[in-house]
Formats: sequence, structure tokens, C-alpha cells
Amino acid sequence: MAWIRGGTLLALVALLSSWTCLVLGLAIDAGGYSSQVASRADPNMAGYLGVFFLGADPYVYFYLSNGNDALSFKALNKGSPIIRPTKGTGGVRDPTIIPGGGSEAGKKWYIIGTDLNIGKTSWDAAQRTGSRGIFVWESTDLINWANERLVVVEDATAGMVWAPEAIWDPAKGQYLVHWASKFYPTSDPRHTGSPSNIRIRYAYTSDFKTFSAPQTLIDKNPTNIIDLSILPLNGTNSNSFLRFMKDETQKTVFVEVSDTGLFGKWTRAGGDAAVIQSGVEGPAAYWDNTVPGKVHLLLDFYGADGYRPYESSDPGSNSGWAASNRGGFPANLRHGSVLPVDGRAYEALRSRWG
Repeated sequence: MAWIRGGTLLALVALLSSWTCLVLGLAIDAGGYSSQVASRADPNMAGYLGVFFLGADPYVYFYLSNGNDALSFKALNKGSPIIRPTKGTGGVRDPTIIPGGGSEAGKKWYIIGTDLNIGKTSWDAAQRTGSRGIFVWESTDLINWANERLVVVEDATAGMVWAPEAIWDPAKGQYLVHWASKFYPTSDPRHTGSPSNIRIRYAYTSDFKTFSAPQTLIDKNPTNIIDLSILPLNGTNSNSFLRFMKDETQKTVFVEVSDTGLFGKWTRAGGDAAVIQSGVEGPAAYWDNTVPGKVHLLLDFYGADGYRPYESSDPGSNSGWAASNRGGFPANLRHGSVLPVDGRAYEALRSRWG
């Protein structure tokens, strides 16, 4: 390179830089979305906290990873529940742990879940005259969980409220809470007739106490859609998201991508028939703390042994997911969520519940 001089060198550097950006841009576009997911690994994170229920035991159980191994977990509290509901049906399913957003970031966490104890009812009754509320607990340290409440979020035409989750919406400056419901005509107040398809509904809240009027977020009529889970692509202030959901009609889980916000245009890579896996539900996605661009996805094999881990470095694709090594992953975990935690939180959880 001794022959390169002055402006010639600068021109070549600029050319190489432009070519690199072009190639990266083409590669990203080819993957089906434009967000640079490779930036998501976080060296400040020391492990993962898993929050689940266990089939016939509708309570909240905590599992802590073995260090930063995203696929190896051990039960906390000697395998006993961390939270037992005292309201509603006395049972909670589908628990989701939600990190605080905005001024609550790093200071507040919430756990919300479905108010359902199937041992006290039937699946038909649970969908016709089930609970229209969601359980809420809150914490400032991930150790002490208090202020249990059961908040009604749906109107009287809804048959149930299932699998609630929430995400901080940077565009709104509030939490977007979503769930699955089916509906009955106002002329059928006892919900004895034929319902609508199951659709995803949502409301906004700043405190998980007061919620806006519910509205429809996803309606793929006549398909039944449940178990929505949303994962930000580029941090809490990004407009790029993945959303995983279950087609309850076909019993499959698939993913869609948006680069234009939670209410923007969503694309399903591979088309309407593309799926990640069949015979599963309750998708729970989380970023790898150490490997840039890698996403882990738990899929609940509800007819077998519960959650099994999958992984992908192309998480916006329905075809790019592979089964992970299950050697350190517990069996029989059911629909829940996983939260990456920093070293201070990790040590506190291990000290208190280990």
C-alpha cells in the first residue's frame, strides 16, 4: 500500500466504508427486517430470571440461570412458589415479568398473569364466563413482591382475559398491556351462544392500576390468535419489534416483524403459512446476554413436557429457529417469561432464594 498517498487513501477508505454499509444493509434487508439486532448483547447482564407456572400448580415459580448460561436454570426457593394468589380464582397462569420503563426503568418490576385455576372450573366455562381481570404484583428489588391486585380490564361481552403481557411503549410513554379474549353479543349476557374468534386486545396504563378502555390490537378473523409476546429489537426507545403469537386454530406459533412501531406495518417472513413450530403455545423470547444477535425462544409443548428452548440469529424469520441443547433446562415449566438481570440483581436473587 506504499503507493497510496494523501487524498487517494482517503478516497479509498470512503469507498470501502460505503461498500461495507451497502453490504450490511443488503444483508439486513435480506433477513426481512432493517433493525441491527447484533447490538443486543449486554455485558452488564450477569444472568436470567425465569418466571413460570407448573401445570397443575397455578402459582408463580422463580428459576435462576447458572450464570450467563441462557439454557441452564435451577429452581429458587427450593422449588416452592414465590407467589400464591389470594384473590380471584386463587390460581395464576401465564406469569410475565415486566421491567419498568420511563422513570421506572431499573427501579420497578411488575408480574402480571391470568386469573385462572382450571381445577375449579372447566375449559368451556373458563372461556364463557371466566375472569375479565388480570393479576398484578409489583417490586422494587425483584425480591419482595407486594400490592397484589386483580384489575378488570375487559367489558362484559368478553368471555375471558388470557395470557396478559405488557411492554413499555416509548412512543406513548406508557405500558401497553395486551391479552386474548373472545366475545359474545350483548343479546347473550350469559354467554351461552356462539362467540367471536379469539383476538388480541390492549389497553394503556402508567401504574397497572388504572387502564384505558380496551381496544382490539390483532384480529385475524376467523383465525383464533392467543399468547402474544412482543420483543423490542433495538432497546427500549426503538420502533422495531418482533411479535410472537399462537394460531389457536392451527396450533402453531409464528413471528412477525415491524420497523414502524407497535401500530406500524407487521410482516410475516415466509408468508401466511410460515410457522416456527406446531403443537406449541406460550412463546417467551429473550435476548442472549453474551452472543450478539442471538434470541432464545421458549415454546410450551402443552401436550408433553412443557417448555423447550429454541434459538436463532435471524429471529425475524419463521424458518431460522433451531432446537437448543436441553441438558441444563428443567422439564415441565409452563407458559411464563424470562428476564435478563444484572450482577447485583442476580446475586440478590441467589442470596435470598437460592
